[in-house]
Amino acid sequence: MVGPTPRSDRSERSGADADDSRYTTANFLAALVPTALARRLLRVSVETDRQVYDRDDPVEITVEFKNPLPVPIDIPTPEQRRWGWMIDGLLEASDEDRYTRSRPSSFSFGGGERKRTSFTWNGRFERHRENTYRESVVPDPGEYEIRVFVATHEDAFSPSDTTTITLR
Repeated sequence: MVGPTPRSDRSERSGADADDSRYTTANFLAALVPTALARRLLRVSVETDRQVYDRDDPVEITVEFKNPLPVPIDIPTPEQRRWGWMIDGLLEASDEDRYTRSRPSSFSFGGGERKRTSFTWNGRFERHRENTYRESVVPDPGEYEIRVFVATHEDAFSPSDTTTITLR
């Protein structure tokens, strides 16, 4: 009589073979999620350590990206920049043109993965005049919008989030 193989006699895949199997399965499942859907579902959040700052105070900014799906997703980006931040529409609080390699890339997430980072804006705008001279300008008192975004082709559909701070 032939019955089920006892657990101790079964050949089990382990090590690199098991990881390859999971990776292949994950890639297969990820391929089932259309890019447009992945882009819409990716969650982006931005927050600061306070809401009100004195002019010229540094602002601690925390960003989180989260894949809410249980499968991996991949968000294509047209350049090497995967994400970025702006203060009142100025990329990285500067009016200088920013160049990144135009080679396409992607922003990849495992199932349910979160990516979190923090950085500090020095509280000043960088102004570039006549390509030779730079100045660091303390903003006027008022409200300023901080926007974090995923750098996709379709800005209107790019996952993003904003928060507002007040400088006094």
